[in-house]
Amino acid sequence: MNAGQQHLLDTYRAAQRGEAAPPAPGPHTVRTAREIQQWYRFRAVVTAPADRLPARLRRAVHSAAAGLLRRRAAEPVDGAM
Repeated sequence: MNAGQQHLLDTYRAAQRGEAAPPAPGPHTVRTAREIQQWYRFRAVVTAPADRLPARLRRAVHSAAAGLLRRRAAEPVDGAM
């Protein structure tokens, strides 16, 4: 959905609720959206693969699972001598 479509949707919702219409998007809105998009693309290129979200999630899950396994191994088994 682009800025114009979002504005039309917000205007419709405001009319249904009896609220004031939002300001129309201007060139600054489009420019800001493009700059944000360029920033994310830049970050995707310069970020090391190990620092990207999938790798961070994989490390977090692995360390949590390893911690649970270590904790279970350290607990004594009931009925042991």
